[in-house]
Amino acid sequence: MSPYVAEFVGTTVLLLLGEGVVANVVLNDTKGHDSGWMVIATAWALAVFVGVVIAGPTSGAHLNPAVTLGLAVAGKFAWALVPGYMAAQLAGAFLGSVLAWLLYKDHFDRTPDPLAKLAVFATGPAIRNHASNLLSEVVGTLVLVLTVFYIVGGEITPSRTPVGLGSVGALPVAFLVWAIGLGLGGTTGYAINPARDLGPRLAHALLPIKDKGSSEWSYAWVPVLGPMLGAVLAAGLYALLG
Repeated sequence: MSPYVAEFVGTTVLLLLGEGVVANVVLNDTKGHDSGWMVIATAWALAVFVGVVIAGPTSGAHLNPAVTLGLAVAGKFAWALVPGYMAAQLAGAFLGSVLAWLLYKDHFDRTPDPLAKLAVFATGPAIRNHASNLLSEVVGTLVLVLTVFYIVGGEITPSRTPVGLGSVGALPVAFLVWAIGLGLGGTTGYAINPARDLGPRLAHALLPIKDKGSSEWSYAWVPVLGPMLGAVLAAGLYALLG
């Protein structure tokens, strides 16, 4: 695989599993209906583990435009590769969400609540306050990117990736995402990844989902801008702390 294909495939699987667990919890008549936040946070963490295992050896497994941006700002990743990585991540997130919808289509059809359907695809605030929602995304992503820097020594490349002990090497990143989800995710649903929200939100807008309601584009800038700002701050803080 090329690094771009690896980012695409890794992000596709990440979103398939991550959105799959949300569908399993919030949609009607699933085996996991109403099983709760712990199930969602745990499965998203494990989805990151799977994505890192797939993409790590080839691309470094950024799987997140905020991570790619943070590395570039820190001088640890070539700016020329940034557009391709981000495009691959966004496309993978879109495809992963389409696949999740296809697998759960019968349950989408049996769920009358449009907000529940949107929740499968995109994040949303528990209390809508754009200033505090943005801060939540900034802080969550700062914690993510700064900690990843320390896990991998400030560099994520095919030769220096979280997958350092075979598949076991991806576990620290999974635990990190798990901790962020449980500790910081209750405010906005912790996008902490622009592609994770924007790609699926585009899919929600374009797919023929029965009675789907609004895609909430008035909020969509928060889970895109917040993670980007958090990643830049993480790069600066990592450089300052040395």
